[in-house]
This record gives sequence, C-alpha cells and structure tokens, in this order.
Amino acid sequence: MNDEMIRRYVETWREARPLLDAIRHKEIREADNLKVLAILEGAFNHALRTLPPRPSSGMVEMQKRFAKLRR
Repeated sequence: MNDEMIRRYVETWREARPLLDAIRHKEIREADNLKVLAILEGAFNHALRTLPPRPSSGMVEMQKRFAKLRR
C-alpha cells in the first residue's frame, strides 16, 4: 500500500467509527438476553453432560508457572 491508500484507509475507518459505534450500542440496547440464554441453554447442558470435569480452572497451573518465573 502506498501512502495515499493508507491515508484513505485510515480516513474511511475514522468516518465509519461513529456509525459502527451507534450500531453496536443499538444492538446492545435491543439485545434480548433471556432469549440468548435460552438459545445457549442446550449447548451448555450438552457440555455439562458430555465433557469430563476439569481438574482445575487453569489458574492453579498458571500460578505455579508464575512462581517458577520468580525464582
């Protein structure tokens, strides 16, 4: 890309940002969270039934690694 193309690219996104922000805020305001949760309920329940429980959340392992780095 040459300088002119980069300038136009940046300017296009600069102009689009307020419009995209307005769309995002409108979608957030109008979201039906209960409907979304109902849609995801089946997938969540399936995961609970079929996936084995994790031995930990990963936080314990991460803390062990951090402790080794400090030494």
